[in-house]
Parts: sequence; structure tokens; C-alpha cells
Amino acid sequence: MHRPRLALVPGEPAGIGPELCVRLAHAPRDFDLVAFADARVLQAAARAIGLPLTLADAPGARPGALELVDMPGAGDPPPFGQPDPRNAPAVIAALHAAADGCIAGRFDGLVTGPVHKATINDGGIAYTGTTELLAAHAGCEVVMMLANDVVRVALATTHLPLRAVADAITPHSLERTLRITAAALRGDFGIERPTIAVLGLNPHAGEAGHLGREEIDVIEPVLARLRGEGLQLVGPLPADTAFLPAKLRGFDAIVAMYHDQGLPVLKYSGFEHAVNLTLGLPYPRVAVDHGTALELAGRGVADPASLIAAARTCARIARVRGTMRA
Repeated sequence: MHRPRLALVPGEPAGIGPELCVRLAHAPRDFDLVAFADARVLQAAARAIGLPLTLADAPGARPGALELVDMPGAGDPPPFGQPDPRNAPAVIAALHAAADGCIAGRFDGLVTGPVHKATINDGGIAYTGTTELLAAHAGCEVVMMLANDVVRVALATTHLPLRAVADAITPHSLERTLRITAAALRGDFGIERPTIAVLGLNPHAGEAGHLGREEIDVIEPVLARLRGEGLQLVGPLPADTAFLPAKLRGFDAIVAMYHDQGLPVLKYSGFEHAVNLTLGLPYPRVAVDHGTALELAGRGVADPASLIAAARTCARIARVRGTMRA
């Protein structure tokens, strides 16, 4: 495949995203980056952490250089650590513009930094997360997956109150999650026959109905039907033992029923190199697995490992997709 060309959106201008993008520009890479950002914010971040940064409107991959699509914010760049809701439209516009470029085929994937949800909403824009925004923009159903070198965890539900989770797990929604996850493991990771572990919702996967019937009434029938179509599905498994290393070696991914069932284990096993993938989009999208860290912004101490891993993962998926299309 040709050298992947990735769109890069730093996210919240007052957070650590801009300085992480500067550090990414200095990291060795076998792909090209085009930043959708306020040039002044990136330059201020570069000065704050003491690294040179060259912004250009033409392709280039030399260390410390980024091709730029300038997306100016409102007024002067905000001070580090102090988000300004007036910048919310520019942050969202950058995401939309980068996604448009991916859909149009000008970019092979999208890499995103952390967005400050409260600031976007305070700016008058209804926003629950970039995953949801990109799904609505592309008009498709998606699945959130977080991954590191140890495990891949896809979520059957994402940002819901715990009391709402059981009602949200329906046969249709679970089947959709499993189909999208299996397709992504084949098409994005090149795994011809992926094996997916599916967790139960209740402790001990319901203990044969004594601790809840969701496994019997919802999860098991969906798994049986999809196994009949050839999907390699194991479960429903008790969540407290599914992540044991000996078991993980037999799985290509785990589908967890809710956010805090699977993600604490993933983050404990390698938070610094974890990434957030949006499965089901017409292009690869990979994000950092952390927030804006406003208290660290501008101090030069934020770890770029997750953003670097996100960019490298996005480029790798772009290559797999390109190979499969060839």
C-alpha cells in the first residue's frame, strides 16, 4: 500500500492534546499527518514544551513538521488548563472537516486527541462523545473498542448509568455489536477467523438464572444464532475470570456488557499504550485512551505514548484495509 495519510485532530485546545501532537510530529513514523487545528495553539504548545514545530500546507514527514489545515478558534488561544466554551464550534468543525476528508478518500484514517465534553456542551453544542459524533456524521452504527498489546475490549454499551445497562442490552443491540466487532477483527486486524469472548452481564454470568436472567433470555440465544452462521463466540463468561492470562491467549477480543466491566482491566494491563477505536466507520478512527488532563497542559510532562500508539495503530489498520481492497 501507499504511505498512509492520516488526519489528526488535537481536541481541546487548552488541554494536553496540542502538545501531544507536537511530540507526535517528532516521533519516527512511516505515515503522513495532516493536522486540523488552530496554528496558534500548536505553536504555543510547541513553545511551552520547548520543541520546534514547522507547520506547512504541503506534504512532508520530516521530524517536527506537520501539514496543517488551519482551524482558528475564537479569539486568542486559551491559557493552558482553562477551556473556553467559545472554542467549541472550532473543535467540532475540525472533527467534521477531518471526517469529511476521510469519507472523500483524501485521508486513510483519523487520529483524535481528547475533547473536553463539558466545554463543548457549555458552548451550546449537544455532545456525548466523539465516537457518537462520528457515527452520526457517517450515518452508520459503530462499536467502541479499546485495545493495547494485551487485550482488545469491545463494549456492548458505552456511556450509560449502570441502572440503564440491562435494559439497553437487547438481542438486536448485542447482535449488532458482535457482527461489527467480528467484521472489524477480520477487515481491520486481518484475523481470518476471530474468536470473541462474550461476558455475561451478572456476577458469575447469572449463576444459571439465580443471579439474573439476562444471560439465559438475551445473551445465550444471540450467541447460539450467530454461532450457527459461523462466528467463533465463547460465552457468556463470568467477567471475574475471563481476563486471566491463560484464557486471554485464546481470544482475539472480548465483548464486555458495560464500560466499567471491561475497561478497568484493560487500563490496568497497559494504560499508557492503550487506544480507543471506533469500529464500523467507513474509515479507521483511533483515539487516545485518556482525557484532556487540564492540570498537566503546558507543563511538558504529558506522556505522548497513547497518541503515538493511536497513530501507528491507525496507519496499520489503513494498510490492512488497503491490502484487502487490492
